[in-house]
This record gives sequence, structure tokens and C-alpha cells, in this order.
Amino acid sequence: MKLSNRVLAMQESPVRKLVPIATKVKKTGKKVYHLNIGQPDIETPKVFMDAINNYDSRVIKYSFSQGEPVLIKAIQDYFKRDNVIFDDDEILITNGGSEALTFTTIALCDPEDEILVPEPFYTNYNGFTSAVNVHIKPITTKAENGFHLPSKSDIVKLITPKTKAILFSNPGNPTGTILRQDELEMLAEIAKEHNIYIISDEVYRGYAFDGLQSISMSTIKGVEDRVIIIESVSKRYSACGARIGSIQSKNKELMHNILKLCQARLCVATLEQIGAAALYRLEDSYTAEIRDEYQARRDIVYQTLQEIPGIVCEKPSGAFYVVAKLPVQNAEDFIIWMLEEFELDGETIMLAPAEGFYATKGLGKDEVRIAYVLNTKDMARAMFILKKGLEKYNQ
Repeated sequence: MKLSNRVLAMQESPVRKLVPIATKVKKTGKKVYHLNIGQPDIETPKVFMDAINNYDSRVIKYSFSQGEPVLIKAIQDYFKRDNVIFDDDEILITNGGSEALTFTTIALCDPEDEILVPEPFYTNYNGFTSAVNVHIKPITTKAENGFHLPSKSDIVKLITPKTKAILFSNPGNPTGTILRQDELEMLAEIAKEHNIYIISDEVYRGYAFDGLQSISMSTIKGVEDRVIIIESVSKRYSACGARIGSIQSKNKELMHNILKLCQARLCVATLEQIGAAALYRLEDSYTAEIRDEYQARRDIVYQTLQEIPGIVCEKPSGAFYVVAKLPVQNAEDFIIWMLEEFELDGETIMLAPAEGFYATKGLGKDEVRIAYVLNTKDMARAMFILKKGLEKYNQ
């Protein structure tokens, strides 16, 4: 019996595919510092469980397909802080940002259509699109200029009659790059001139360093009808397992049709929505405090990378990732070697090979993504192990 071409063509996760090797070496007693996956170690705010524990109902009923009103209201109030107003029917609650992106792709694209995405990009964008026979067309960005967008003409030449949208994460996963105001306005111009949508994945918004600001695409004027905002509580509030995301758009026709997909999967878990509403009501001071912690971790990572000969890396401006070009031929081989053959006092690290974050063949082969999701003491230790590992690997 044969499986579908669709599932056979899907990419394995570069973040998770080497986990069996890490699991095997940990059984030997070796400690592994996991810098491969964006799982924050920050404690989930207590208000999440408090809201669930205080939920007074003898029956956990189906939620509304569009989402719990209390959560929709909390998200509306969150966007009002940026003077952005979304009506009740302009927000849909989803099972994580993943479902938000899948539903958006289904609503915008027919099979064989294309979405432009700056590469390197969050690798699961491949999964969300390929599962519905939609193709990612990469906009190549480079480590040497901090993974910022190329010129308008370079982007426009990639547009074809099958192009339906431009998708990007801001701040960026895996690069930590924050798009500037002029870059967002350039994308708005392209979308208007070529009649395409903009999908802005903003799950890391709020984590901008060095006094910078991550600007929501929802604040850019003149493209309100073609902007789709993807939200999630996973990263900003360290609630990855809650699986609460959302779609926001002023395009009511689009939202009405995405609601059909929400109705087909019935609803999102009721209790998690109650907890998520409490998270969105937290003051901005909460995010600012966590941002400062991630900035301290970023500084440790970047300082160590600068001390290692042959590494190419621009200082990341946001999120909690950095992509670094290593002085090796094959980063995946190096990662496996670090797991299986290298240790420093019984400890090693695990990184994510960056090749899987590119759509263009051959790019990223010597690059890794580092997720600085450990406390500062552990980050310093992990980066020291990386430094010593590279020294030995290249002898």
C-alpha cells in the first residue's frame, strides 16, 4: 500500500529530528544542554492556572467555534495598546499559531499556489503549506547583513500569477531579526501593487532588545484589508503547551470564510482559553521583565560567538534565537559529533542545523540555530562547551 505523495514530501523537523541521538547519549549519563528547541524555561504566569482553577462550571462544554468571548475581548484590549481596533468578528481563536497559519493558507491558496517567505524561516511553515499542496518561494536573506530584507525589486521579481501572500515572522524565528518600519512599509507597497496578502507572524512581539521596538503590521496604514496577524501565547507568556493561538484581520470576508474551517474542527479547548485570557490581561511590564532576561542571555551567546574565530553572526535584535555560520563544512555533522563524541566534564550541547530553515538547496549547510532559552548560568556553560567543541573539532 502506498502513502500519499503529500505526506511523503513533507520535511522532517530540523529542530526535532536529532532528538533520538540526544536521548541515546543521555542514557549513558552525559548531560545535554538543549539549545535546539524554542521551549522557554520561564515559569508560566500564575494567573493562567488561577483562572482555570476559578472557572466555575460543572460541565466543560464545547466552546464557540470562533473562540471564548472572554479571550477575544482580552486580545482586543491587547491590540488597543497599539491603538489597533479589532471587531469581535475580526478575531478567531485557534489551536496554537500552527492552526492559525494552516487555516490562513487554506483560505488564501489553491493547490500549487505560492507564498513568498524570507529565508531562513520557521521550518514548520513548510509543513503548514506542503500539507495543502501550496509552495513556499524563498526570499533569500543573509547573515552578513543581519537577515534583513533585500531590495523591493529583488522581492517583486519573485512574484508570479500564483503568488497569493508574503509570510514572515517578526521578530524572526530563527534569526532574531526585527524588521524596520521601512521594511514593513515596503512590503505594504508590494502587497498593494501586486494585490497579494501579508501574513505577519507576531508570536515573539514584545521581545525586542537594545531599546528597539517590534512593530505590528497591524499598525501600517493603507493595507488593513490585506494584513493577517498570527498570534499565540506560547512564547510571549511561556505557555507552549496551552496551544492557544489566534488570527486577526480587518478583512471580514476572509475571516467569515476561515470561520468555516473553525466550525469544521468544532472548537478550541475551553479551559486553556480561560487561562489565556488572563495572560493577555497582564501588563506590559511583565513582558518587559522577561525581555530583559532574554537580552541578558542574548548577550552571553553573542559575546561568546564573537570570541570564536571564523564565526559569522550579526547580533540578533529580538525573539530568543540566533543563526550563526560556523567554521565547519557541515553543521549537522558537527552537531551529531558534539552529541556522540564530545563532552566536557560529562556535558555537551545540542543545536539545530540551520539548513532545514532554508528552502533554497545548499544554503545554511554550515549554519546553526541557537535558542537561548536557558538561564544565564546554563547559557554561559553551554556556550563555553560550544567554544571548546569547535576548537577540538577543527584540530
